[in-house]
Amino acid sequence: MKALLSRVTIAGVLLGASMLVTAADGIPRSAPPENAKVFIVSPKDGSTVDKTFTVKFGMEGLKLAPATDQTPGTGHHHLLVDQKALPDASVPIPATDSVIHFGKAQTETELTLTPGKHTLQLVAGDKLHMQFNPTVASKVITVNVK
Repeated sequence: MKALLSRVTIAGVLLGASMLVTAADGIPRSAPPENAKVFIVSPKDGSTVDKTFTVKFGMEGLKLAPATDQTPGTGHHHLLVDQKALPDASVPIPATDSVIHFGKAQTETELTLTPGKHTLQLVAGDKLHMQFNPTVASKVITVNVK
């Protein structure tokens, strides 16, 4: 009985250690097509916008597709609002109030923000909501909300 318990304990420790190693390695990231880019079509950098406004997304060199599409070379948009840095690239892009997923291949959204300066940035995600390797992200733009 002691030998069985020891083997189970050792197996549990080894399994836990292997899971930590796998988690540390992260999920494999897809390579984007050459010259892939995403960009904010509107509003333009430095624009003054109403409290509620439309953000239009652009994508080139990467085929826009829903997150469920398994086809290589496809991706979808994630909009970062007031983020100081890109999300951790070793894990799927999180879905929060300030990191908005568009996994149905949407090309625009309506945002409502508080008055003041805000930053917007797009980052492309693959079928697993992972950033490509290298990351495909737009430049950060600033909007002034009335």
